[in-house]
Amino acid sequence: MAFGWIDEQAAARRRAGLVRTLRPRPADSPLLDLASNDYLGLARHPEVVAGAAGAARTWGGGATGSRLVTGTTELHTELERELADFCGFEAALVFSSGYAANLAAVTALAPHGSLIVSDAGNHASLIDGCRLARGTTQVVAHADPDAVRKALGTHEGPAVAVSDTVFSVDGDAAPLAGLAEACREHGAGLVVDDAHGLGVLGAGGRGAPQAAGLAGADDVVVTVTLSKSLGSQGGAVLGPARVIEHLVNAARTFIFDTGLAPASAGAALAAVRLLGREPERAARAREVATGLHARLTAAGLEAVRPDAAVVSVRAPSPEEAVQWAADCRAAGLFVGCFRPPSVPDGISRLRLTARADLSEEQIERAVRVIGGTRP
Repeated sequence: MAFGWIDEQAAARRRAGLVRTLRPRPADSPLLDLASNDYLGLARHPEVVAGAAGAARTWGGGATGSRLVTGTTELHTELERELADFCGFEAALVFSSGYAANLAAVTALAPHGSLIVSDAGNHASLIDGCRLARGTTQVVAHADPDAVRKALGTHEGPAVAVSDTVFSVDGDAAPLAGLAEACREHGAGLVVDDAHGLGVLGAGGRGAPQAAGLAGADDVVVTVTLSKSLGSQGGAVLGPARVIEHLVNAARTFIFDTGLAPASAGAALAAVRLLGREPERAARAREVATGLHARLTAAGLEAVRPDAAVVSVRAPSPEEAVQWAADCRAAGLFVGCFRPPSVPDGISRLRLTARADLSEEQIERAVRVIGGTRP
């Protein structure tokens, strides 16, 4: 029977407690949200919403074509210019998603004969970029510049190291300065995904590369998403102008994909401008994360110390993690639940996101619910 193997895989998922389901949320959900990636609380900010609405009224509901045909509007180029300037890079290129941006950066910068050195904890989009690239990939130990250095030493020719700046599972930060040093010793490029750093780390939220002194470097390329701290949708690649020009001509997820919807571009541009005026939002997100971690550990829970705005709380098993998250929802708290294969170490956990707009009372409430529903 066609697709009969799907039933076997579904049964295996049920036995392992790994079945995933969609849970549509209403527009006015009563749950306290510690699950979304809206780190700065901008997704519903009036200025960001107005940016989206104004762009839709001006440019319409969609980009109407690929970026190289009709999908590049004046709004897209304005966003690229201001995003690059905010983060300290020479140029930027906007994509329809952060996933597409990562696929573009990795595949276009790792031609045949090149080496890609990939962190074992990297996001799925970077992993898929490595799989699609024509270069050879070597996976190395998590957050280990010496492992990167050793791998690069085995190869002659073009090479890049690829890493998240902040890893999405535990919220730990990559040693960017050490990675850059290892790459420079071997003439390799560094490609980093700052999805969870932009808006949270760096001066006024300018990102982890800026905090590490790497912004604007001619051997560093950064990918970001517009859908987390900026409260919109889409992604971008930042870097030297010659790299961005190369992506325009060589990145398949740019050439063959419809451009980012104008509403998303308008929302992201409004968010970048807002963050420029209110840099304290980044510090508040970090403060909330630190406070959550302190309260959770004081309550006897095994929480990982956050380097940005992600706080991870270990669970005994996939089944208990799912039940724990469900019990939190029943008590009015929405938390993330990460299980294999989303976690590279096989350890299930609740994943909490520290938002800059959370009050102290909401933080205390979240800790009470999590502690009161623990397995």
